[in-house]
Amino acid sequence: MHVAGTTATDSEGNIVGVGDARAQSHQAFKNIKWALESVGASLNDVVRTRIFVTDISKWEEIGSVHGEYFKDIRPVTTMVEVNHLINPEMILEIEVEAILSSTEKDRKGN
Repeated sequence: MHVAGTTATDSEGNIVGVGDARAQSHQAFKNIKWALESVGASLNDVVRTRIFVTDISKWEEIGSVHGEYFKDIRPVTTMVEVNHLINPEMILEIEVEAILSSTEKDRKGN
């Protein structure tokens, strides 16, 4: 499974945590968690994360939040700086790849 283009938006499309890398990271990971769970997967199934940031000097804040969600899972991770994202208030965009074994799919009814 691939979850891409995940930003710090709420259910109404508003940006959460404008100017706050930690708040935006938390919201993006909450969105990823929701997307995975909506198809019968979980954060435990994530094997890779990619984080695109507009200010690489915020890497420790963003990485710390990543660690809160993935400390026991430890997916392969890449973080790169980009010039800008689609909205200038967005600090980061995250994508993940998850693998769900066929037995898990059968058990979850997918």
